[in-house]
Amino acid sequence: MAVALVAVLVLVPRMVAKRGADRGSGTVDEENLTGVFRDGFVEYWSSGEREFTPGLAKAVDYWFRYHLAKAVIATALLIVLVTLGVLLWRVFVRAGGAGVGRRAVLASAGVLVTLLGLYSCVTAMANVQGAAAPFAALFPRLPGAPEGELADTLDQAGQRLAGSSSAGDRTPPALEAMISDFARYHTAMAVVSTIAVVAFIGVSVMLWRKFARTEPSNKRTRRVMGAFGALFALLSLVAVVVVMANTATAADPGQPLLALLKGGW
Repeated sequence: MAVALVAVLVLVPRMVAKRGADRGSGTVDEENLTGVFRDGFVEYWSSGEREFTPGLAKAVDYWFRYHLAKAVIATALLIVLVTLGVLLWRVFVRAGGAGVGRRAVLASAGVLVTLLGLYSCVTAMANVQGAAAPFAALFPRLPGAPEGELADTLDQAGQRLAGSSSAGDRTPPALEAMISDFARYHTAMAVVSTIAVVAFIGVSVMLWRKFARTEPSNKRTRRVMGAFGALFALLSLVAVVVVMANTATAADPGQPLLALLKGGW
């Protein structure tokens, strides 16, 4: 199941997103997404309206379906890998009388599955964030040696964004939508990361309690419990930093968005 889901994670999101994008005029896929989005963004900025133009809506809809499909599949993969990891480490703990080679194979498999589980967790979190705010998730595709109308549009957006806090200066509807979606993008990650913090702390506490209840003579079990207890404690600290950074950006998205439009992140 894990191997199948890895293949599905790589292949299916593109197929799901493209299938929906094939409806109507034109098409969007991973190869032309950047071009379609850039052209749509220029048209959207020129329209003076908050509602997406057809070209931009097509790119944003494609990116939403892509992230949603990937988030669902990554979550399913995480569940499978957690189950597989627990089974592998239990067998490793009980393999005290087995040969060195078998124990090494079990330990290596357990480490590999653990690393893949962490990857799938991060992937699920990032794609939930992208599905929550697909317009903002496309912003990194705007910079990068822009030319012509796109360069002029980004320059105008940057200037208006820099002066959006000035007294009496009306914020264009397109810029309001950009700021709102950018704040939503970081709010989503702050929420998801908060859930991860609670989960990581809970798992760490559970493992340390099992560590404390395990007899000192059972060294293999204590090593596994202690190692994973420390790992999840460290992960909770990393997640707290992510929560703080995204909360700060969501509360004041103007400057980070301006930096992004100028080519930073």
